[in-house]
Amino acid sequence: MAHRPVGVGTSVAITAGTATTTLSFGVQSNSIRVVTTSNAYVAVGATPSATRLDYYVPSNTPVTLALSKASDRVTNVITGATTRIDVPEGNHSSFTAGDYVSLTTSGVSTNQSYYDFEDREVLSVDTSANVDGSFSRRITVNHSTSGILTAFASPHSTLRLSNKVSVFGLDAGTLYAQQVQVSGVA
Repeated sequence: MAHRPVGVGTSVAITAGTATTTLSFGVQSNSIRVVTTSNAYVAVGATPSATRLDYYVPSNTPVTLALSKASDRVTNVITGATTRIDVPEGNHSSFTAGDYVSLTTSGVSTNQSYYDFEDREVLSVDTSANVDGSFSRRITVNHSTSGILTAFASPHSTLRLSNKVSVFGLDAGTLYAQQVQVSGVA
């Protein structure tokens, strides 16, 4: 079985008897490889807090866990105390209330990185279907963009699901995590 690294790996110190959580990462693969230097329990998700009821990872034994990927192209951002984000007409948002998302405008010619944010909660998805309805293509995110006055002009921006890895250690150590693509026989 071969692993191809995706994105940047992360690590976090493990404290015995408490849950520790990594910084958020944009989900870019359907698998994450985890190894701990002590016996530990691991949880992956938007706001995980690992306990003794989660996935057990023996010391120095790599495991590959499944991730759910979700991303949308962004066609419009409506600024305010909360931020409303539109995906292309005819599509519906890949996200639901309670998900955490990150917006990236990098790589586009308009350079509007001041719209970028990381790990913000989706508050709602507009499912209205009236004449001016959004038909599930507009979401509201708990992120203030009220200070931005420039109109959004980065139509190739990406909104991506965010996750974290939480570890509950039985002993002190370190957790290492890396998103991977898996090929070959498992």
